[in-house]
Amino acid sequence: MGKLLPVALFVAAMAMLLGERILHLRRRALASRELIQNHLPNCTPIRNLVSGSEDITVLPSGRALISTGLKYPGMPSFSDGPGKLFSMDLEDPRMKAVELRMTRNFDTESFNPHGISTFTDPTDDTIYLFVVNHPEHKSQVEIFKFIEEDNTVVHLKTVRHALLNSVNDVVAVGVDRFYATNDHYFDRQVLRSLEPLLGLAWCSVVFYSPEEVKVVSDGYSSANGINISPDQRHVYAMDILDHSVRVLQRQEDNSLTALKSVAVGSLCDNIEVDRTTGDLWLGCHPNGWKLFANDPQDPAGSEVIHIQDVLSERPLVRQVYADDGSVLIGSSVAAPYGGKLLIGTVFHNALCCDLA
Repeated sequence: MGKLLPVALFVAAMAMLLGERILHLRRRALASRELIQNHLPNCTPIRNLVSGSEDITVLPSGRALISTGLKYPGMPSFSDGPGKLFSMDLEDPRMKAVELRMTRNFDTESFNPHGISTFTDPTDDTIYLFVVNHPEHKSQVEIFKFIEEDNTVVHLKTVRHALLNSVNDVVAVGVDRFYATNDHYFDRQVLRSLEPLLGLAWCSVVFYSPEEVKVVSDGYSSANGINISPDQRHVYAMDILDHSVRVLQRQEDNSLTALKSVAVGSLCDNIEVDRTTGDLWLGCHPNGWKLFANDPQDPAGSEVIHIQDVLSERPLVRQVYADDGSVLIGSSVAAPYGGKLLIGTVFHNALCCDLA
């Protein structure tokens, strides 16, 4: 009996520790949060986007580029086949997404697209599309040339590196250079699943160029969406489990200096930046516990957060859209253009709404 007592005490202590960690994770996942509906006017589903629209970016011409069909560990997926890229002309009232054609030098069968970004070469106006790709759940970044008149992308390069081990999103800053976020520290799925439970803050932002690759910002619980200011001087990186956007100043050597964090009150995913105003638009998960539970009877909701004057001492953070999951499940991105707002999701439908 005496020998069993230490074992029993150890088991009890581990159970208490596990229970405390789960409660902590539930708090960070906003598991008890319930939404009040806050819909925008004239929201309509976008045709052909039925397997998610995890990331959306809009070119100055009004052409939206969209990644669909993401398969991510722990997340549901409504797509049996490989992921795809779509485009949509926001000047066209039909609001129909059309699949982008890919050249034959790219493996489309293992394509699993995540975050995306574009860069327009000022010397010749060539548009480059950067796509985070997870073939067989690995991480790499694909660089394409986008030919708008043919609705085609030409694959140019695949980027792999040990520091790009769990890439979530990317923001392009040149024809072959970018910043990327890692949403996990470990490569193995068992260890990755323990990171949020243990409360580890080991994730990072990485700068990549052909000349050097380096960590430029770290200490994230889970680094997610990333984008850059219109003047290219500030980088915005989302720490989804910390419910905050980090504002980082870009240096001449492409390193980043932390300026501040802006609390958003939700588990926000991707970041889009208004080219005219510099405002930030965030697609958010108001209740992360529901998102991973994936209960059809109690679906995860959707939320859009708008941040004005993000560089000021008092940024204005406001909710512009909220749904309890009856219309839209798992919003991951919000992209404004011309008085309209595209709201994409990890695995559900996409909406186009009028901005009130």
